Amino acid sequence: MHKETITYVDFNGTERTEDHYFNLSKTEITELEVSMPGGLAEYLMGIVNAKNVPEIMASFKKIILSAYGIKSADGRRLKKGEEISKAFTESPAYDVLFQRLFLSGDVNAASDFINAIIPQIKDDAAQSAAENKNLTVVSGTAQ
Repeated sequence: MHKETITYVDFNGTERTEDHYFNLSKTEITELEVSMPGGLAEYLMGIVNAKNVPEIMASFKKIILSAYGIKSADGRRLKKGEEISKAFTESPAYDVLFQRLFLSGDVNAASDFINAIIPQIKDDAAQSAAENKNLTVVSGTAQ
């Protein structure tokens, strides 16, 4: 799990500092892997190398919102869903995060963020898939 502490001014003019949580489970990473042509890493590298800015922004937004959630008080769950993601995108906190990742001038900000929410889990998922001799994933279909 990755925690971003974000300071922003809300719509009432009050400055707030809040922790926001991002995490992708092994299952979610696998789903992203099979949903993107060539797999997640190859797809992202391709659009970055092609300098396809609209596709880069759309893909990163999809990953960010897939990872965003509200941590339960007991720490056992990261509550996610369309309504939670939508509420986040409607908040000034999302705007601050977006500005930090894509418009701050820090060329590594977005990739560092993505690497924080997809650390070695992706490697674990790939190793697990390689060890499973009964299932081969080809172009998004299991055989």
